[in-house]
Amino acid sequence: MEWSVNNAFKTLKDMESKSVMDMAIIPCIDPIDIGLGSSEKGNVVPAAKPRKKTMTSVYLKFFETAPDGKSRRCKFCGQSYSIATATGNLGRHLTNRHPGYDKATGDAVANPAPLPTIVIKKNQPQAKTPQVDLDYLNWVLIKWLIVASLPPSTLEEKWLANSFKFLNSSIQLWPGEKFQAVLREIFRSMREDVRAILEQVSSKVSITLDFWTSYEQIFYMSVTCQWIDENWSFQKVLLDISHIYSPCSGAEIYRTLVKVLKMYNIYNRVLSCTHDNSPEAMRSCHTLKDNIDSQKVGPFCYVPCAARTLNSIINDGLGTTKPIISKIREFVLEMNASEQIAEEFTEFATAFQEGSWKFPLDASARWSGSYQMLDIVRKAGKSIESIIRKYEESLGSRVLLSSAEKNAVNIMHAFLEPFYKTTNNICTNKLPTIGLVVFFMDHISETISACIDSRHSPDWLKSAAKDMAAKAQKYNEQVCNIFTYMTAILDPRIKVELIPESLNSDNYLEEARAHFFSNYSSNHFSSMTSGFCSAELEDGGSFSFAEEIARKKRRVSLSSTSTDELTQYLSEPPAPLPTDVLEWWKVNSTRYPRLSLMARDFLAVQATSVAPEELFCSNGDEIDKQRFSMPHNSAQALLCIKSWTEGGVRLKYKSTEIDYERLMELAASAAADNSAAGINKKQNG
Repeated sequence: MEWSVNNAFKTLKDMESKSVMDMAIIPCIDPIDIGLGSSEKGNVVPAAKPRKKTMTSVYLKFFETAPDGKSRRCKFCGQSYSIATATGNLGRHLTNRHPGYDKATGDAVANPAPLPTIVIKKNQPQAKTPQVDLDYLNWVLIKWLIVASLPPSTLEEKWLANSFKFLNSSIQLWPGEKFQAVLREIFRSMREDVRAILEQVSSKVSITLDFWTSYEQIFYMSVTCQWIDENWSFQKVLLDISHIYSPCSGAEIYRTLVKVLKMYNIYNRVLSCTHDNSPEAMRSCHTLKDNIDSQKVGPFCYVPCAARTLNSIINDGLGTTKPIISKIREFVLEMNASEQIAEEFTEFATAFQEGSWKFPLDASARWSGSYQMLDIVRKAGKSIESIIRKYEESLGSRVLLSSAEKNAVNIMHAFLEPFYKTTNNICTNKLPTIGLVVFFMDHISETISACIDSRHSPDWLKSAAKDMAAKAQKYNEQVCNIFTYMTAILDPRIKVELIPESLNSDNYLEEARAHFFSNYSSNHFSSMTSGFCSAELEDGGSFSFAEEIARKKRRVSLSSTSTDELTQYLSEPPAPLPTDVLEWWKVNSTRYPRLSLMARDFLAVQATSVAPEELFCSNGDEIDKQRFSMPHNSAQALLCIKSWTEGGVRLKYKSTEIDYERLMELAASAAADNSAAGINKKQNG
């Protein structure tokens, strides 16, 4: 954090007190900008020390001034207050603590009983002005809204405000309009920082699209940007949460998407777009490709979401057993809700040697929860029956499975186990590249085909498998192109050896070589590392005619070197599948300087439009709830700010960084001071 005069920040050594708000660690809100607030711009605490108040109040005769002139002490109880404390607060102290003080005899006040000496190490919280306290609290609430993805209207709930007043009756929360205005300003400030980050990216970038509808029936699109930096670290940042106006057509999605790309100045640097498989998104990506190709700004491809395809395939497979899974889920929810039943189930499972189970069990409607239902019946059937029979009165026999249902669960569990292992691998992989995901999807297709061809598969399962096969085939057709091929072979774990048969084509290999020579030869190196921006001049370009001839001659002489670099890479055996792809390229980039540049571009192409765990696992439920319940006037600002802060972008209001860690350190210090003062007061009371 920068501590500067312009931001009205002060260092700790300049402070005489460590009370929470003695330090300008949060910005003051300009009342001109948002029509609220009363502080001067850029200042929360005046730099000058507060002046001692003149002895004009009737209350002051009941207080004596300390020798250092910085505090006053009550003549009745010895409670100390800062010299800057308003006399109204002193009056409230006398009224609450010493009723009838004004009727006391003059001698009683003038000559009080000797008081024990109280050493005040730090100013007490009462020394803080009400405005400072309110700023502190409201800025902490801003942080809470962001982290919890809650709209500012949450703070308008009467009993939340009453809860704060229970602690301090003088607390007044900002009005909802002010919270909205502050969040919008934070959003604008942080968006400029994101723009600055993207300006420094020296490679191509890829984007992903996700869509959802809120409770207000407003259709949203999120645009996220991914790239691999010069240190071979994967980076991603949310660009925008955009409202797609009705009708939510491909043309409207395209218009909004282009607006976002141009706002961040990355339109000419986008290599790929991974969409959610919806027809409207596909049409918008197709239009974007046509326009990029016509402008000849570089290659572009769009990719279907493998995670959504796989999730849809799995749902088809689960179709017949969904009623059974629902019955099992009811039982599991009862176990999760009862600590006693869960403990007894664990004891039964241990006695029957049916494995160990960690509660609460995943009972979500996502794939992870559905597989958990199949898994527990398959592996802990005796324990389940024992619990159901023991608690038959409360659970009822409705959750008891018949022999036919148990048999269906066993068949489905065996069939879907490879799917579960696949999704688990994709979710836990540090970088699920196109090559790795296509490798897994090919295995899924083979598993489905084997089920259809097996004479042991029941008819109901074969019927489901045929529907699954159709979706898998459609995905394979969509990814069967030169871009998928190039991305796959640049994964050192995949190369040519593990590419699916449908992709393994000599024609694709030659096209990949041609693309490498055209875009990653040494004379393109400088332009590519500077963000793929051409430096052509109006008089014919940055190179003279003679230099252009020389470039062509150098290109011919370098072709053999380029061929050797690509051939050498492909001639070596693939790396083991657990290999960290980016670490491999970081180590080997000196061996393949030009090929590594191509790898940085293509390995950033995403196989899924969202994080796979958001689709397959229960944490996706929480994300869906937050998105669905977010009102339109808060959605863009709150969701973007939350994503940016989680990604490491510092929270900022205008040009001022908000240091919440330091803020809470000072709050803890003030709380400790309060506690110490209370102890001293009791000891001397």
